[in-house]
Amino acid sequence: MSLTNKGVITDLKKDTGNELFPVFLKLNQLHVLLVGAGNIGLEKLEAILNNSPDVRITIVSREVSEEVSTLVSDYSKITVFKKEYDANDLNDKDLVVVATNNPELNEIIRADSKARRILINVADKPALCDFYLGSIVKKGNLKLGISTNGKSPTIAKRLKEVLQESLPDELDQTLSQMNNLRNSLTGDFAYKVKQLNKATAVLVTPTSEQASSQRMRWILSGSFLSALAIVFAIFWQTDPAFHSYVQHINPIFYYFLFAGFLFAMVDGAIGMSYGVTSNTFSIAMGIPPASASAAVHISEILSNGIAGWMHYRMKNVNMQLFKKLLIPGIIGAVLGAFLLSSLEHYSQYTKPVVSLYTLILGIVILRKSANKKAKKSGDKIKRITFLGFGGGFIDAVGGGGWGSIVLSSLIAGGRHARYSLGSVKLSRFFIALMSSLTFITMLKDKGIVWEPILGLVIGSAIASPIAAKLSSKISAKSLMVAVGLIVIAVSLYSIVKGILKVI
Repeated sequence: MSLTNKGVITDLKKDTGNELFPVFLKLNQLHVLLVGAGNIGLEKLEAILNNSPDVRITIVSREVSEEVSTLVSDYSKITVFKKEYDANDLNDKDLVVVATNNPELNEIIRADSKARRILINVADKPALCDFYLGSIVKKGNLKLGISTNGKSPTIAKRLKEVLQESLPDELDQTLSQMNNLRNSLTGDFAYKVKQLNKATAVLVTPTSEQASSQRMRWILSGSFLSALAIVFAIFWQTDPAFHSYVQHINPIFYYFLFAGFLFAMVDGAIGMSYGVTSNTFSIAMGIPPASASAAVHISEILSNGIAGWMHYRMKNVNMQLFKKLLIPGIIGAVLGAFLLSSLEHYSQYTKPVVSLYTLILGIVILRKSANKKAKKSGDKIKRITFLGFGGGFIDAVGGGGWGSIVLSSLIAGGRHARYSLGSVKLSRFFIALMSSLTFITMLKDKGIVWEPILGLVIGSAIASPIAAKLSSKISAKSLMVAVGLIVIAVSLYSIVKGILKVI
């Protein structure tokens, strides 16, 4: 490597890597020529229209696929000529996109475009391109372009999927608010920049409230585990009966300790499924449905109480929505817990029914893993009372589902995602508390199986702070697929086993 300035500059030029200059074109003001109307042409056409539906496009192709014909019928600014390409097709065009499988024709169009100084893109031929149609991440008015310099469109596609899923939909609302702030500011340019930088600092650095909330989660979790360890040590040293009990503890406790830890880790990664996985596992282990649901709800009291309080402190709770969910949800949960506990002696009949419910939830989890977002309706969901009652009842009977049913329904019905999550989490604490009290009251004379309960409580408590740290490093989609398949398989096993017993 040369030490001269000239040598250094030369070496820097060699290491520049991707030399493409990103631009965003106003295609609605340009005229685009698309040559080719097969599968590749359809892909290019969809990419253009998804970003600029008002663009003026002329399509030239000897053959036009049925899919392209169907697509262009909805766009008045697209003209299709079913013919061979000739140089006159470039008249009055601003950009050219070539999507043919004819290498010779591609070279001809490239030469004609260069002669007229028209920029051209040739599908799957980076050497012939003046520009690339990169992968685009779109969130309302926000667009991010991804380029691999033509090296690997597949990598660009995968990065697009990651960013599309990671970036919140509320970013567009934030952009609108920032635009309103920008328009309201008075003063010179430097003052405006300073104020806008101050307003957007939260996007790159955590607020003191967020940092305090994270510290509080760790303090509460650490305090709980420390207190538990101290109490355990005191009893171990001073109480011979406790010492003897621990030595002869039912092994099922350790199974549920591990299961609670595992299910809480999964829940921390994907934000759902703790209830359904814990309940499905409990029934598969031979725990009656009422006892299984009781174990799940008791283990959820602490975690949901902390989460609900955090959301309330961070002002993520819509109090009006919370109140509409709370009372009907409690009534539904208490009724469901009472009904399930009353049928505890008929667990051989209720197990297949509850397993059928968890089977349905497993299918729902699989569908969510496909990441196909439901279209939001124009009007917000109105029947909050009915939703709360139904969600509470089904949650108590099936051991889980409050979040899956209520939260997904609110968001799909047009409710704000952040306030819906906060309201559902806070109300969930009271649902779990009242369900647990009902189960304990109803089952005390029938005998409560405490080992599964203690195992789930301790296991989930140990996992909570770890899951918070690891959640961003685990593939949520892969976990959701795995959870969905496991829940479906175990539910089917329980259904078949229950039916055979009845027969």
